Amino acid sequence: MPIFEKENGSRVKAVAVGTGQALALAGRGEADVVLAHAPDAEKQYVADGTLVNRRLVMHNTFLLAGPAADLAGVKGTAKAIDALRKISGAKATFVSRGDDSGTHKLELSLWKAAGVDVSAASGTWYREAGAGMGATLNTASGLEAYSLTDRGTWISFKNRGNLAILSEGDSRLFNQYGVMLVNSTKHPHVKATDGQRFIDWLLSDKGQQAIAAFRIEGEQAFFPNARKSGS
Repeated sequence: MPIFEKENGSRVKAVAVGTGQALALAGRGEADVVLAHAPDAEKQYVADGTLVNRRLVMHNTFLLAGPAADLAGVKGTAKAIDALRKISGAKATFVSRGDDSGTHKLELSLWKAAGVDVSAASGTWYREAGAGMGATLNTASGLEAYSLTDRGTWISFKNRGNLAILSEGDSRLFNQYGVMLVNSTKHPHVKATDGQRFIDWLLSDKGQQAIAAFRIEGEQAFFPNARKSGS
């Protein structure tokens, strides 16, 4: 954003919330542009006309972190749903964001695919933090529990304690980000021209290069994959 602002003489106000909250803000016309990472939810907002011109921007991955002792035997499990079945079978503590974020939405879809009803386990081995990713990882670290996290937060997370990466690489853990403009027909006050300019810049060579160059603790956090449309 600083690069865009300098080049365009514009100011972008970022409101950092989970995807569920971000989409809800958009639905109320309280934003001009939305950057999110829950494709199915994004598409619903596009389908009902709240958001328009959805474009793919960048991706990274999710990973399953947990205690190095790994009592559930998750380490090295290739399939995320198999790893979750092991955690459920062992009744090992798992900390969920529980906040309707993109990460939470994906996590719930994985439990469903694994055939595990986490709502029935809520408050026992399955804990819902109702918080952002950093706070959720802090809780998992304190409880020496398992948790699903995006790689960007994991790279920057300092309070790992005995937590380690135990499962990664499954195609189900692909983390796609999309950008959308809030529909000015529904919300006439939306700064559609400025918003579209920002989206166009994100998708441009300069924007994509800026995303590729961004580092957290020396590691590339996101991988640009701009498309005119797609999943």
